[in-house]
Amino acid sequence: MVLDRPIAVLVIGGGGREHALCWKIAQSPLAKRIYCAPGNAGTATTAKVDNVDIGVSDFAKISDFCHEHAIDLVVVGPDNPLADGIVDVLEGDGLTVFGPLKESARLEWSKVYAKDFLSQHGIPTARYRVCNSFESGREIVERNPWARVVKVDGLALGKGVFVCDTGGEALDALATIFREERFGAAGVAAVIEERLNGEEISLLALCDGKTLVPLVPSQDHKRRFDGDRGPNTGGMGAFAPVDLYHRCQADIDSKILAPIRRALESEKLTYKGVLYIGLMITGSGAGQSRGAFQPYVLEFNARFGDPETQAILPLLKSDLLPALWACTEGSLDQVSLQWESGAACCVVATAKDYPEGSSRGEPIDIGQLPAGALTFHAGTKLADERVLTNGGRVLAVTGTGASLEAARETAYSGIAKIKFASMDYRRDIAERAQAACQST
Repeated sequence: MVLDRPIAVLVIGGGGREHALCWKIAQSPLAKRIYCAPGNAGTATTAKVDNVDIGVSDFAKISDFCHEHAIDLVVVGPDNPLADGIVDVLEGDGLTVFGPLKESARLEWSKVYAKDFLSQHGIPTARYRVCNSFESGREIVERNPWARVVKVDGLALGKGVFVCDTGGEALDALATIFREERFGAAGVAAVIEERLNGEEISLLALCDGKTLVPLVPSQDHKRRFDGDRGPNTGGMGAFAPVDLYHRCQADIDSKILAPIRRALESEKLTYKGVLYIGLMITGSGAGQSRGAFQPYVLEFNARFGDPETQAILPLLKSDLLPALWACTEGSLDQVSLQWESGAACCVVATAKDYPEGSSRGEPIDIGQLPAGALTFHAGTKLADERVLTNGGRVLAVTGTGASLEAARETAYSGIAKIKFASMDYRRDIAERAQAACQST
């Protein structure tokens, strides 16, 4: 059923992704009222949006709030509540929810399950082995020179992936998981993979259980420091679209999207919401011919990416709300999405010691941003009408423009207008892609 009436919406989460979702949904004439639980300082100051002081894992309070406030649609942002079955609970209480059921979200919360799914459906992915202890993992690493990527099986806030240069580093990662037990119950198993070299692409696709509609492709920057150095983080920036995606789109469609669609059609995959497909395009170095490109799936996520969402949604010309509604109703084939012709670049401002630490209570000074720049809050809060830091990834500035170069310039001009005591950010978001664009 196509959405044809104004509705009340509750967005679950309090990060930059949720601020971007609220911002975009608020533009819809079909959004009667929007609530965000728990939200942040950005959602608190977005037109048509009210924050609700309920945690993302308090399913009973969320359900009660929805019934008390006649919520028509719940949009789930973060991964943890999906893995804990929030959609199962709320749908069981008679609510309409955008997001996958717990078993479907297993594509994200179990790396082992995801790799097995890829293998069973003939979807290209890095070769891998599974281990359940340090000892079994060490044997895999020592016997296989290709085994250089270690992934925690469960959710780890984007920090459970270790991309290693040597076998020794891979063993250190296994020790972190199994001996130090840094990831708790999430680390009861690990996937050890071949390290693929190339360019990563984030492809998000809306899904209603039978129809898969890809959004504009983007690229995330996971490493903490310039030059892709340092530990993995929840994401230091992103840009969209990605030129490389269009140069190998035929292979992505035939080798990756087509098998996923067949799995949906045969009901071997039951899924609704947004499916995040993390791609690696190998053979994408300088001097490579187009025929050398090979797409692989690195991972799945069961929700909108962060910070990819903050780069993608500013490029969406269409109303997002009917598309989200269609995913819950099985009518996505009746929705057409239109996109701006330009580009977007998102730069995340973090606490200086992120990802190990965060910032709490520092005043944030947000100056006058240039035209084409947007601010999306993440780890922020309002206190006495002042915006304060409240997390590791604090906020992001997204710049839009006719080209990636213009978008990047706007984003960095905008983030220069923001100040807080422990502020830091990468200076090279989209730099390599911009240089590639200028050379073609």
